[in-house]
Amino acid sequence: MLRSDTFNAKIVLVTGGRSGIGFQIAKDFLQLGAKVIICSRKEEQLQKAAEELSNFGEVTHQACDIRKTEEIQQLAKMIKEKYGRLDILINNAGGQFPALAEYINDKGWNAVINNNLNGTFSMIREMANTFFIPQKSGVIINIIVDVFRGFPGMAHTGAARAGVENLTKTLAMEWSDFNIRINCVAPGIIESSGLDTYPKQIQDMFEEAQKAIPLKRFGKVEDVSNAVTFLSSPMAEYITGISLYVDGAQHLNFDKMGLANVLKSFIS
Repeated sequence: MLRSDTFNAKIVLVTGGRSGIGFQIAKDFLQLGAKVIICSRKEEQLQKAAEELSNFGEVTHQACDIRKTEEIQQLAKMIKEKYGRLDILINNAGGQFPALAEYINDKGWNAVINNNLNGTFSMIREMANTFFIPQKSGVIINIIVDVFRGFPGMAHTGAARAGVENLTKTLAMEWSDFNIRINCVAPGIIESSGLDTYPKQIQDMFEEAQKAIPLKRFGKVEDVSNAVTFLSSPMAEYITGISLYVDGAQHLNFDKMGLANVLKSFIS
């Protein structure tokens, strides 16, 4: 659908680009002609990812903790000095942990909100003020999660991602005068390195849940990346302010209590 030169001369920033979904997004943009910057907190792992991605095109990397505005500003300065512009921002960085709401303490709640909501907003604001608003052009894609009917077992990230979704709708209207398009991509359960971080009981729950997904499979990182590159492309130039679910219709019929019930079994 997209040509190999779709993003020729475009500069793309992918946060959380060292692994999983972010790595695949960076790889696909490179293969479609873009020059890509990846960032994440861990320099050593980021550098290894950049070395691998360099097989597909020009890639730059810089460590950046999206919770720290000064590090985002340093990233923006590097991009401006090296490329002079930024065309596309993919907000993929984030993190969370499974927990029932009554056991999430202030530190855990604030860590997830600060990362997934505040960090995303800070990245958007700094890149918009540095590049998109002066340029009067830009594309922003926010990677969220399935928050369509709540997120039992992860109230903190559900609240944060719902905030990002509403922010997306707001900015789609506020910044339309600047020709900035902003959309969300909401993955379902995706077969990526992120699944390996969960306890075995939760991974077993995911395997059982696969049967309930209407398309009877988990998503692939390529499924998410395909949605991101489409929404970033000229083919989607009249689309802004939406959330595109990439989940095999999981958000329509899935038992949202599966994760919460597993967590309850740990303490019963």
